[in-house]
Amino acid sequence: MIQGLRERYGNQFEEPLLEEIAAVGVVKEVPAGSKLLEIGEYIKGMPLLISGVIKILREDRDGDELLLYYLEQGDTCSMTMSCCMGQARSEIRAVAETDATLIMVPVRKMEEWVAKYPTWRSFVFESYNNRLNKLFQAIDSIAFMNMDERLVNYLREKARIAGEPIIRNTHQEIAYDLHSSRVVISRLLKKLEQMGKIELHRNHIKIIDL
Repeated sequence: MIQGLRERYGNQFEEPLLEEIAAVGVVKEVPAGSKLLEIGEYIKGMPLLISGVIKILREDRDGDELLLYYLEQGDTCSMTMSCCMGQARSEIRAVAETDATLIMVPVRKMEEWVAKYPTWRSFVFESYNNRLNKLFQAIDSIAFMNMDERLVNYLREKARIAGEPIIRNTHQEIAYDLHSSRVVISRLLKKLEQMGKIELHRNHIKIIDL
């Protein structure tokens, strides 16, 4: 564990902090598609993402989802931290976008490390700031962009995360993430294909020029 921590967080945390995380943290291997956290659950630990990608979703009153942002290597989730420290129930759903490796840090250590380690304190505040900016981007996307623009941005981000121009999501899954309908998403994807921007295949979408 300590080696993985050094690789991901060695440039951020002091060695004594890395050793403490290794001593109390619990490694969790999560396959793609698995749910890490459900809305309404109490959170007992804060995740440090060693590898992989996690998507964070919000749910409306009708049970429909909206993608808020992605967590990537070296990240943590500020919403999780807030719930941990406030002993509140989660208001988000976390799902593994890819196979992921996490280290779960006990809640009792979080506040202790904020006072004890300047680098941990900076990490927590920076995480809050980064996630807040991501939330602003999500709000701006909904408020100021039409669905065409949101879909293009979504496809670009998916390709970036995957590290390849292939997106292996169904039209329905994309619709869930964008809080839209499959009919609308299929129509817009077809339009992008006619423009030569993508290719639609039976089990995937190939990015050509977005």
